[in-house]
Amino acid sequence: MTKILVTGGAGYIGSVLVPDLLTKGYDVTVVDNFMYKQTGLASSIRDKRFSLVCGDVRDESLMKTLVAKSDIIIPLAAIVGAPACNLDPIAAHSINKDSILWLLKQLSPNQRIIMPTTNSAYGSGDKDNYCDENSPLKPLSLYARDKVVVEKALMDSPNATSFRLATVFGISQRMRLDLLVNNFVYRALTDGFVVVFEGHFKRNYIHVLDVVQAFNLALDHEKDFSNEIFNVGLSEANISKIELCQKIQEIIPSFTFLEAPLGKDPDQRNYIVSNLKIEALGFKPTVSLADGLNELQKGLILFNHKPFSNV
Repeated sequence: MTKILVTGGAGYIGSVLVPDLLTKGYDVTVVDNFMYKQTGLASSIRDKRFSLVCGDVRDESLMKTLVAKSDIIIPLAAIVGAPACNLDPIAAHSINKDSILWLLKQLSPNQRIIMPTTNSAYGSGDKDNYCDENSPLKPLSLYARDKVVVEKALMDSPNATSFRLATVFGISQRMRLDLLVNNFVYRALTDGFVVVFEGHFKRNYIHVLDVVQAFNLALDHEKDFSNEIFNVGLSEANISKIELCQKIQEIIPSFTFLEAPLGKDPDQRNYIVSNLKIEALGFKPTVSLADGLNELQKGLILFNHKPFSNV
């Protein structure tokens, strides 16, 4: 039985990925420090193939034991996003970079690592704001810079895959309301309006279920994904913030928005991302942006009574 170690597995992506891995017959061990008091994996406790460890990925003694028993490692543990990293840069650097560089040194050639990185490192892309996996990286924030260093080391490992994820959206058992699409829909429902800065800036989006699909594709097709970098996004959702607001307005007509120069994206994300490389291997997103917005409109009532955010 293939044994998978998922660090940070009780987080936003892990709470969707881990139950899916269990249904596919994998033995799954999750290590998480539960810093957000998340409970999204509660129903997985009943599965005999599931193990849960409360611990820190910077604990080398703990991690050495867990890594040695694993066939595949999926490192999700991270301080995610520029704002969260800026709140505690020491923790961000030690978790996002140092712990991964240490982890890579522990792997044997027959162990796989499949890791989400970020497409925020593209900055503003080329003169046409276009990016593919060969485009130069222009990381501006601590989060993006550390992810670039990690990805370079990842590609020097014997059997590694990097997923440069678009901005993820959708309902998860461990919800995050600070992610852009989730946040805008939440504010449309609660405040009725949002003030948008850099409204013409475009970026790419992807539903959390389709992030899980990408991981499954990599697990099922090791040869095609080994030592490769892939953008993972919804190609139809290369849109500006204003266009996103307009799409939200279509499902929540009372929603209003105003553009004003009140802020600045730390990573200056303004790009059109190509996902052709992973699409050529059979990746077909199953959740459209419109379906995801409707899902959020219906589901966010579950999360309006307390904060669900990394910042």
